[in-house]
Amino acid sequence: MTRKLFVTTALPYANAPFHVGHMMEYIQADIWVRFQRMMGAEVHFVCADDAHGAPIMIAAEKAGLSPQAFVAQIAAGRKQYLDGFHIGFDNWHSTDGPENHVLAQDIYLALRRQGLIAVRAIEQFYDPVKGMFLPDRYIKGECPKCGAKDQYGDSCEVCGAVYTPTELKNPYSTLTGATPVMKSSEHHFFQLSSQRCLDFLQDWTQTPGRLQGEVLNKIREWFATDDEGHVGLADWDISRDAPYFGIRIPDTEDKYFYVWLDAPVGYLASLKNYCDKRGLDYEALMKDPALEQVHFIGKDITYFHTLFWPAMLHFSGRKTPDKVFVHGFITVNGGEKMSKSRGTGISPLKYLELGMNAEWLRYYIAAKLNAKVEDIDFNPDDFVARVNSDLVGKYINIASRAAGFLSKRFAGRLSADIGVEGRTLLDGLRAHRAEVERLYEEREYGKALREIMLLADRVNEYVDQHKPWELAKQAGQDAVLHDVCTVCIEAFRVLTIYLKPVLPALAAQVEGFLKVAPMAFADASRALGAHTIGEYKHLMQRVDPALLDKLFEPPKVELPPPGGEAIAAEIKVDDFAKIDLRIAKILACEAVEGSDKLLRLTLDVGEGKTRNVFSGIKSAYQPEDLVGKFTVMVANLAPRKMKFGVSEGMVLAASHADEKANPGLYVLEPWPGATPGLRVR
Repeated sequence: MTRKLFVTTALPYANAPFHVGHMMEYIQADIWVRFQRMMGAEVHFVCADDAHGAPIMIAAEKAGLSPQAFVAQIAAGRKQYLDGFHIGFDNWHSTDGPENHVLAQDIYLALRRQGLIAVRAIEQFYDPVKGMFLPDRYIKGECPKCGAKDQYGDSCEVCGAVYTPTELKNPYSTLTGATPVMKSSEHHFFQLSSQRCLDFLQDWTQTPGRLQGEVLNKIREWFATDDEGHVGLADWDISRDAPYFGIRIPDTEDKYFYVWLDAPVGYLASLKNYCDKRGLDYEALMKDPALEQVHFIGKDITYFHTLFWPAMLHFSGRKTPDKVFVHGFITVNGGEKMSKSRGTGISPLKYLELGMNAEWLRYYIAAKLNAKVEDIDFNPDDFVARVNSDLVGKYINIASRAAGFLSKRFAGRLSADIGVEGRTLLDGLRAHRAEVERLYEEREYGKALREIMLLADRVNEYVDQHKPWELAKQAGQDAVLHDVCTVCIEAFRVLTIYLKPVLPALAAQVEGFLKVAPMAFADASRALGAHTIGEYKHLMQRVDPALLDKLFEPPKVELPPPGGEAIAAEIKVDDFAKIDLRIAKILACEAVEGSDKLLRLTLDVGEGKTRNVFSGIKSAYQPEDLVGKFTVMVANLAPRKMKFGVSEGMVLAASHADEKANPGLYVLEPWPGATPGLRVR
């Protein structure tokens, strides 16, 4: 029976380009998927952008874009990474796609019918200026433990204390600078605390082979008993209040699913989108008992994928994951956290732009990976040594040392009968096929590659023993030369089959050179016989260490170009002193009827009266978004009589000189604590 697999990687948040951690996960999953396909399995390999949540909503607002347009910009940059590193997803979708809206709401309604949704009021911080409840990351204040200023609402970066936002001293909203107020709101909860959920999850997590040992140990901590001997989990808050970019909760007007509810549903939505494109029956596929559902994820999101996600699926009547493969992080130079500013980060795009071979990185990452939840380390010197020694020195050289003789002396034709010694060597390589397959299946890639390179050592010993370059000079040795070179090419083909999941592009080149169809693992057990190969062209260059220096070169610290404009003519301090810049609070804001560009601002500049200012910022801001904010204005500008009234000053905003090519206006805002009337000096 053909094995059927539904495989996913974690959905990347659609607020930034891919980083090397993403690529590590995608490479790990891609290798496993390619191996399964070489074994004859039917695999559906999908992913999607995680497109919802307050951070994306706010980032889009700052960029002057709708959330949908903001996410689309990020999504448009994905392909160059995926294609560049030969990541073969069958489908890439978005959690804002229609399939995800329908599926997320269906799952919620099913959980509600099961009696597992509770609604109760909670109190949390609310920004009265922005008009929204504040996630922890948008609240700052003084640490309640050590008093450090400007600490986030969940933990202190100075003393390491963990607390709730309501414990902060002198809290403020990072969005507006306003002091947040406590406000009550009804929230929807998935009742993970129910005995039904607890019983199911304890059974599901303990199923042999489903989770790694380290993951099971962590889950046991989450299931720990309290002082009274009760085992339980906390209910999961699955709702957020408007304004929020997400999927509306059925039968509500202003409630949306918390992003972590609809994000994993994106796995199913992407698969459904793929099935609809291909004319496949999604429902039938998901109900097929033979289908295995497999997730590759990072260790930081284990909680969601081993508790929330299987419980959501099970109690909504859906198939639960068969396996969740968890991996660690990628570090550099002995465990140092990656940092672009320090030159210790790896930019996947810069890697490709430097002309570095994507399969060097695929091989190196694979050589480091195993089935455990362990961090892997990128060491530049080790990278150069492994690629140059293993891939070029051991593997590629087998073909380069034999192919030329076959082309020149034997018209590319392989020997039909290679003799006992050659057959013994090849039989030895083929005998390791089952072990290599087992290691790939178990995601022990590092062990698999070590096994393959040991086999390459055997072949190179054979080459060094028979020295085809010397046989070519000796009269009457053509038959021996023919056999030796044939053994080398056959061995090279077997090794290529074993390496193909890791090096798919190189394997495709080898298939073209050998004039064979795409190779599967079963092909390792069959000889080519009297087959004619093509002309050999060098398959891979060695790594130039200078490229690694460029890859890790810290970005140059330069002032950004001033909006595409030259710096204005030099002025003196006295000239600047003539401009009176003041902090102003926007008390009111409205669109100007009859104008496509202007907003009318009512400003408090600390004078005991208000000022009326017209500003051409309508394209970038909604009037209600500016009310309550602080900005900077030119207070001593002569009043200007306009068609719509008198403007009593000028609000400062930044923009690019070429506004068509670089749209966007950015009103200047002071740091929290500034008050109306303060002078900017």
